[in-house]
Amino acid sequence: MNVTHPDSELSRAAWRKSSYSGSGDQCVEVAALSGGRCALRDSKDPQGPALLLTAAGWRNLLTEVGSR
Repeated sequence: MNVTHPDSELSRAAWRKSSYSGSGDQCVEVAALSGGRCALRDSKDPQGPALLLTAAGWRNLLTEVGSR
């Protein structure tokens, strides 16, 4: 699998927030990356760290969050 370096990919990623976020400032943003991966970041700190997840990791996160 050919995966782009995360830093360059994150800098040009199309980040989006949930429509459930409203106008609040406590949001998580997600971006789709190459190789089926995704990235999560805090919308208050767009230049800060991002959590990179594989497709399986993203599914597991959604399953865990949805079960609570």
